[in-house]
Amino acid sequence: MRAGLYIHFPFCLRKCLYCDFNSTADAGVSHEEYVGLLLREMELRRPALPEAAQAPTLYFGGGTPSLMAPELVGRLVQSAARLFALEADAEVTLEANPGTLTAEKLAGYRAAGVNRLSLGIQSFEDRLLATLGRVHTAGEALAAFEESRRAGFDNISIDLMHSLPGQSLAQWREALERAIELAPEHVSAYALSVEEGTPFAGLYGSGKLALPAEEDAARMFESTSELLCGAGYRHYEISNFARPGRLARHNSAYWSRQSYLGFGAGAHSLLNPDGVGRRWHNAAGLDEYGAALGRGVIPEREVELLTLEEALSEHFFLGLRMLDGLDLEPLRARYGGEALAAHLAEVARLEASGALIRAGSRVRLAPGSVIVANSIFSRFL
Repeated sequence: MRAGLYIHFPFCLRKCLYCDFNSTADAGVSHEEYVGLLLREMELRRPALPEAAQAPTLYFGGGTPSLMAPELVGRLVQSAARLFALEADAEVTLEANPGTLTAEKLAGYRAAGVNRLSLGIQSFEDRLLATLGRVHTAGEALAAFEESRRAGFDNISIDLMHSLPGQSLAQWREALERAIELAPEHVSAYALSVEEGTPFAGLYGSGKLALPAEEDAARMFESTSELLCGAGYRHYEISNFARPGRLARHNSAYWSRQSYLGFGAGAHSLLNPDGVGRRWHNAAGLDEYGAALGRGVIPEREVELLTLEEALSEHFFLGLRMLDGLDLEPLRARYGGEALAAHLAEVARLEASGALIRAGSRVRLAPGSVIVANSIFSRFL
């Protein structure tokens, strides 16, 4: 069974004002202690699997995984290789905050087996970085990118955010041009989303967070594809762009509903050897997560056996996130035409309206529909 591996590192120097991820700046647990818990969870999970796993990818997310010492990352990579047959050419990604990187750490990560960095740059303007609550400066972001190149990283992704408070279309285009000058292999370009329970949500609700107008946000989205595709990047997913051969293998597996195993507080998993799947997540609190492992118990919560209808809905709304679209023929072969009937009828209606384009057995978003993709995805829920 092929399954990507995800390791969640929930610690941050400071929690960003827009962030609703399971992360904290006040952990009460040392990094070494937490990695010990991760290793224990991996040991317990291996014999609990229905069959042996082989991992084509390993992703360190957070939080801020680049707060970890390289030797701790190395221990986790070695455990992944021993317990889950991490492939020799596996994509091993580490999310990094530019303000936490040094030449020594970057060399250590390379030696530990990390071969892809995801740099959370978000903006090249100090004012916008401060608005977001980021702990790094634009200068540190540029220095971290160049230092990563000197350390030998030839597969770097950068994260950028648009539709930020006080951000203009001209400023966003300038950020994209700066990114193109850096020439990363991959760019993730996201619109700011105001999530419930975050400081930004409170500010927005009280009228103290002035976001760009809807039409300005739409123009920022459109200019992203215009500039990045014009510079040789392939727009392969709603918010993701890559040089040829540099698609994010780990995230692409999510969008095609391949199995993945999540380790760490709050990490999510999907086992899908039967085409339908079983999903769960770990206890999110560090105390609960650690207490379960201390008892020798895997800390999974809300285990869900998916229905065929749920699995098919996910195939459509996740598959259509990819700009190449969804190949219907493998779905027909696996599930049968009768099971797909309702979804195929929806495809026909959306095709007739011009929202989807059909080419052979493949269906994809029409170019003008990408900006309203969420409303289309909701039709398959």
